Amino acid sequence: MPAHLITGAGSGIGAAVARRLQQRGDDLWLVARSPGRAEALGAEFPGASVLVADLAEPATLAGLHGLPGQLDSIVHSAGVIDLGRTEELTVAQWTRQLTVNLVSVAELTRIALPALRQARGRVIFVNSGAGLHAHPNWAAYAASKHGLRAFADALRAEEPELAVTSVYPGRTATAMQQQVRGQEGGAYHPGDYIDPDTVAAAIVHALGTPRDAVLTELTLRPRP
Repeated sequence: MPAHLITGAGSGIGAAVARRLQQRGDDLWLVARSPGRAEALGAEFPGASVLVADLAEPATLAGLHGLPGQLDSIVHSAGVIDLGRTEELTVAQWTRQLTVNLVSVAELTRIALPALRQARGRVIFVNSGAGLHAHPNWAAYAASKHGLRAFADALRAEEPELAVTSVYPGRTATAMQQQVRGQEGGAYHPGDYIDPDTVAAAIVHALGTPRDAVLTELTLRPRP
């Protein structure tokens, strides 16, 4: 069966992708930041292999054990966000967002490359509209996502046997979006945003693209 490594499967888009892939019978390897989260993920996705590593601490990724010899895909869905004006953002806030959203993504991809090469697999980066356009108060998060786009472009050129896709969802009804609306001082109404399963469907579609083509970038926006 196809094998997939997914981060951020505890909620939102990552969880929706994991559910869709498990429902069709694929094998899942999920990354959890702590043993407690690993236990919860194991209960939510019976039969999945759950690996413990904290994306806020890239060094913990080196200790990952149990990856399969072949990976059909890696889906990078985990992310963190802290909004604020440049004059307000701390070094810790910059470091956390760049580390989780970019540095650990690069490191986990590096670790998974041998297994991805064996399967001529696919790399999916769940980016953001902030990876295309930066707005006031979004400097650190947008910088991390612009960097993620650059990493995807470089990886695509370096690894022509892999299919590398950047997905740019607009505002999506997730726990992160609820946090964002709180930081913006606004109300959170899930119906105003994209359903996470809609984004997951697009990602699964990208995973199924025939090998004679690569879906390099995919942008989704909420309908008015």
